[in-house]
Amino acid sequence: MTNDWNVSKHSKKGFKKEEKAILVGLIQRKHTEEQVQEYLEELAFLALTAGAKTVKKYVQKLDHPDSRTFIGSGKLKEIQEYIEEHEEVNLVIFDDDLSGKQLSIIEETLKVKIVDRSSLILDIFANRAQTAQAKTQVELAQMQYLLPRLRGLWTHLERQRGGIGMRGPGEKEIETDRRIVRDKISLLKKKLDKIDLQNTTRRKQRGQMIRVAFVGYTNVGKSTLMNVVSKSDVFAENKLFATLDTTVRKVAWEGMPFLLSDTVGFIRKLPHHLVESFKSTLDEVRESDILIHVVDIAHPLYEDQIRTVNETLKDLDAIEKPTLLVFNKIDKYRVLNYDELLEPEIRENLELELKEALKNNFEHDNVFLSALKRENIEEFRAKVTEMVRRQYHIRYPYQAKQW
Repeated sequence: MTNDWNVSKHSKKGFKKEEKAILVGLIQRKHTEEQVQEYLEELAFLALTAGAKTVKKYVQKLDHPDSRTFIGSGKLKEIQEYIEEHEEVNLVIFDDDLSGKQLSIIEETLKVKIVDRSSLILDIFANRAQTAQAKTQVELAQMQYLLPRLRGLWTHLERQRGGIGMRGPGEKEIETDRRIVRDKISLLKKKLDKIDLQNTTRRKQRGQMIRVAFVGYTNVGKSTLMNVVSKSDVFAENKLFATLDTTVRKVAWEGMPFLLSDTVGFIRKLPHHLVESFKSTLDEVRESDILIHVVDIAHPLYEDQIRTVNETLKDLDAIEKPTLLVFNKIDKYRVLNYDELLEPEIRENLELELKEALKNNFEHDNVFLSALKRENIEEFRAKVTEMVRRQYHIRYPYQAKQW
């Protein structure tokens, strides 16, 4: 049995119900223990989204990952002993990417399925993809992820066959697989190019309207806010990557029409191949005039999430666009940070100070709101309307517009 279940087979079906998983994280020089614990909480949420329940977490301090086993041999032995004592555990998820060699050695040692962060995210995307475009994009990312890992996936199979006398056929089998994967990648790219051409034509037909795009970390409430302000019915739930396909709605505020789009959420360590494959979907971000960057202010690492999104926007050449920072879930933030007996006036002053500090830190205007409770929606609409009006004047300075 080879490890290719990680991407090609397993992703099509998704995890079985209630698989029991162990999570493994590494504290390297650039990370604190608190950060890695938060990263593992996110990994547990990813696992839950994919259909696996976390039963145990392991963290180890290392300057750099072990080239053979990622974690130290002692820690690997500790995990092996736990799995032997708990037969219900059938999955180990690492919070970083593993090489084919590491996957083979770890799986051979632990005798359970091994998943790294990228293959877990790819699995979720494969299960969430609905349209032909999203399915093609995910499959392309899967094939690109698999290609450099083929050698590692085959080495332990060669040993099972006996090694001597089988080395030649083993190498030929690897080359055959590589050719199949490369041919598949080429076909998928051609298919995506055709879909992209259709989408470009569709975007051109939208006319001269200003385009506004929601961006942000995954699960911060973009789709919920989209539903509230555009009176649409975009799929939204408390799971990661609920939205994969871009949704575009025409709205008119104060009689001024513009296009509003909801896009796929970003995440820390988003697989590079996935970003590359989804660039056509993210053209909505690239071609937009205004960005609404939605942030979950109740999340303990919300500032890190802002930076993660900004890095992705930089990769898409969209970082310089006019941006409004929307700090969502302010109701939850108050519950977590304010005493119930705190006077409203003091709370308002604290929030004003926080707004100014965030405005200075991230150099964008901002608004605090709760999409779920419909709080401050009017202030949000007023700020976006003014930004849209300004863009119309910039784009069509000699065209009189009566809104």
